[in-house]
Amino acid sequence: MTQRLLLDCDPGHDDAIAILLAAHAPGAQLEAITTVAGNQTVAMTARNALQVCALAGIHAISVAAGMDRPLVRELQVAERIHGASGLGDADLPEPQIALAPQHAVDLLIERLLAAKHGLTLVATGPLTNVATAIRREPRILPHIRRIVLMGGAIGLGNWTPAAEFNIAIDPEAAHIVFTCGQPITMVGLDVTHQALATANVRERIRALHTPVGDFVEGLLDYYAERYASIYGFPAPPVHDACAVAVALDPTLLHAEPMRVDIELRGEFTAGRTVCDRYGVTGRPPNAEVGLELDVPRFWDLLIGVLATY
Repeated sequence: MTQRLLLDCDPGHDDAIAILLAAHAPGAQLEAITTVAGNQTVAMTARNALQVCALAGIHAISVAAGMDRPLVRELQVAERIHGASGLGDADLPEPQIALAPQHAVDLLIERLLAAKHGLTLVATGPLTNVATAIRREPRILPHIRRIVLMGGAIGLGNWTPAAEFNIAIDPEAAHIVFTCGQPITMVGLDVTHQALATANVRERIRALHTPVGDFVEGLLDYYAERYASIYGFPAPPVHDACAVAVALDPTLLHAEPMRVDIELRGEFTAGRTVCDRYGVTGRPPNAEVGLELDVPRFWDLLIGVLATY
């Protein structure tokens, strides 16, 4: 069965890899790429998406720029992780296609309303575009088959001690999405920190000997240095590709239904995904929360797709 996807992202090293996976995965049909402010400004994330598409020969997929700031908060960007460009020191070709004329929110609404059998929405950045589309046009909700998002954590945060970056940047947007009533799969840090690009993984990617493989290896080299110096990780996680992989093959993820609420007012905990794993509140679950990733199969899928470029 063909998986029809919309990818809302903020490239970003791991978003770039997510684009490559979504655009060439067997059985996937990527309908559009929309970008949002997050890892860098929306002007940069949109340009980065276009440049990744140029490198990979992705010419038939619309790319639209979206919201340039969170719904109510000041924008923070992850320059300390992704660099001033959003893609570190990557050397990429100039874009070969123009941005879509529509705002990303309008494009999401247009594509969802036109999808008779619905689309899977994969969100790998702050949820500002998705929340705005839901609020602007609630008729899209029945057309969202599932939202698979990279964000949140049951445990520790990575932007604040309590909160993961994508949720922390726009918690109000996350609240709208988690309360929208459509099926949600949360691929949080508890999962993505299992998907480390180890020396063996990177050797497999280097062995592709292709421009795309070399580009990904360069991304991982920069990302590895950042994650080692800031977080002490032995290898960098590829967060966003995990969400795309789970959208394509849900059997890669062991998840459990939970109630997930977004902390909006905490002095030290704003943006935390409060996951009621044991049902202590008695509130009904609103998400499938990932716990464990089938790591070998994940890397086989991702590297297999990279080999097709």
